[in-house]
Amino acid sequence: MKKEKISIIVPCYNEEESLPIFYKEITKIAEEMKKVQFEFIFINDGSKDNTLNIIKDLRKKDDRVRFISFSRNFGKEGGMYAGLEYATGDFVAIMDADMQDPPSMIKEMYRSIKEEGYDCVALCSPKHKDYGLIRKIFTKFWYKLIGKISSTPQVPGAREFRLMKRKVVDAIINMKEYNRYSKGLFSFVGFNTKWIQYEAPERIAGKSKFNFWKLFRYALEGILAFSTTPLVISAIVGIILCLISFIVILVIVIKTLVFGDPVSGWPSLACLIIFMGGLQLFFFGIMGMYMSKLYLEVKKRPIYIVSETEKTEE
Repeated sequence: MKKEKISIIVPCYNEEESLPIFYKEITKIAEEMKKVQFEFIFINDGSKDNTLNIIKDLRKKDDRVRFISFSRNFGKEGGMYAGLEYATGDFVAIMDADMQDPPSMIKEMYRSIKEEGYDCVALCSPKHKDYGLIRKIFTKFWYKLIGKISSTPQVPGAREFRLMKRKVVDAIINMKEYNRYSKGLFSFVGFNTKWIQYEAPERIAGKSKFNFWKLFRYALEGILAFSTTPLVISAIVGIILCLISFIVILVIVIKTLVFGDPVSGWPSLACLIIFMGGLQLFFFGIMGMYMSKLYLEVKKRPIYIVSETEKTEE
């Protein structure tokens, strides 16, 4: 009887310190799960260090290791999508190489799918040892915000680390949008998902590639990809301001005609003009962001470009 296969996708950007440790741990789990085959797909996302050479060395001693090396850095979203397209397993997992996604969880995730009938098992980490106070506050606020403005549910602390059946993977691959927000896409496709809560440990080595600015941009991607609420808000604010301005004009006209008061208050008028101008530019900026995403989509540029794979080496 043919064994089922689990594909482990590992996006890598400058992970030369973490990779040997991760490989040692994930192969240990593979040895314990003797009834299942494994393949390890490492995505070299334009790393500037020795990441690619380490992956190639792993490939030489273990034919379960496969890899895709990009022509440049395309970002983690592109890396995950490439891995999903490249994976051949009956089940597919996405993991980070920094050991914040514990390989030991794979056994529990696989058991939940096989014995409890889930299509996907995902991990969420509301608490994170690597997060500072500002990042914790921002993250908490972000999940509350996206939960209110998006029709696609977002689980607080959701991570990309998950094990999925092939049908879930195929559904995600079919969504070929250029501007990708995978946490939202995973939620959008639905399926019967089990969430396991845990506290993510600190990185085993190296530093996080996501600074606050990158996380802020990623949060904006999530809003723009899964909610049109900012556009609705801008329209509502515009209507309210128009009504207020109409009422103010009536008051000024009536006051002048009835009481003969001269129109005065140039400083306050100047402040009002500046405020209104700033507000208009703000909402034009919101519309511009949506238009820019549309612009990128219609150009249909590739999500990633491959420089080499293990097949190239052979």
